[in-house]
Amino acid sequence: MELATILLFVLAALSSLFMAWAIGAGSSGATPFAPAVGANAIGTMKAAFLVGTLGFAGAVTQGASVSEAVGGDLVVGISLPVTSVIVVLLIGAGLMAIGISTGYPIATAFTVTGAVIGVGFALGGEPAWGKYAEIGAMWVLTPFVGGGLAYAIASVLPIPGVPERISVALLAGLVGIVVANLEFVLLKSVGGTLASAGATILQLGHIGVVVVSFGVGTVAALLVHWDVRQDETGGLRRFLLVLGGLVAFSAGASQVGLAVGPLFPLIDDVSIVSPIAVLLGGGLGILMGSWTGAPRMIKAVSQEYASLGPRRSIATLVPSFLIAQTAVLLGVPISFNEIIVSSVIGAGIAVGGTGGISPRKLGITVLAWIGSFVFAFALGYGAMVVVRL
Repeated sequence: MELATILLFVLAALSSLFMAWAIGAGSSGATPFAPAVGANAIGTMKAAFLVGTLGFAGAVTQGASVSEAVGGDLVVGISLPVTSVIVVLLIGAGLMAIGISTGYPIATAFTVTGAVIGVGFALGGEPAWGKYAEIGAMWVLTPFVGGGLAYAIASVLPIPGVPERISVALLAGLVGIVVANLEFVLLKSVGGTLASAGATILQLGHIGVVVVSFGVGTVAALLVHWDVRQDETGGLRRFLLVLGGLVAFSAGASQVGLAVGPLFPLIDDVSIVSPIAVLLGGGLGILMGSWTGAPRMIKAVSQEYASLGPRRSIATLVPSFLIAQTAVLLGVPISFNEIIVSSVIGAGIAVGGTGGISPRKLGITVLAWIGSFVFAFALGYGAMVVVRL
């Protein structure tokens, strides 16, 4: 192995680590527990500690799916060399810094995806039309699905004829069923999910997956039903904390791939590094970003969520968790800002508002998302043309 190759890989790894830190310190680290902080269910520092820890766990146990997609599925016929990986990471990190300084966060999913495709095309790669269809559908449908689910949930929770010990318990049951069917690398030998692992242990076969899934959902529903019945305000806040934890875990799983995914094509060239080591590095970057940079962001974002209250916050986080896990399952890079913003707006419309987000800022944010993809594509393509010359 050439020393130059190792040095270039180290440079790429440092760029990746910076991106992971920025992801943890930015909206992906601040958003999951911001509703809970705004509802006075948890303090800012405790929230930062939990979001970092859970984000790290999500990155290590579920981060491979999106990482592999970013690293190898966006362009057909080539494998990104180390110089192109450095270009991709520098473009992504640079645009993120611009977004943070201007106050309109540039979605990492759009910048990294655009940069990888632009670099790949410049190197002679072919379009991966099937993957683009998946990504495009996810990006376009997220505002409608997330906003629609949040609207439906926020519309039901305040109805006098539907006791919250029933409606919130049903939501908890749904979340429990989904959790039982999340895929984890560590459970691959027993089917990959908690439900399949339980079915294997109980020797129930395929029907056991259904039994275990509904069993987990039922237990979750009964626990939340009992808690809300004993103390409605406290029960809602505790359920909100659980949802924040699940969203933080999902954020780590979905966002780490944007930081470390470009490194995956280099693993074969640097044989001393394994995929799990790369994920661990990305998870640590998110962890440190959440612990060092997220408290300030959590405090700022929680003020925007304070007006939502626990019910609308629950309506925001449930679809956010479901959409984020769908993206992880499909191996699709997705913007966490897009997920959260659409859910907040859906919950806000249900009670006659926009969730505290001004139409002007929303419009600028959407244009920034689109522009960041196009700009990153152009930068990636142009930079690699110059490098090859």
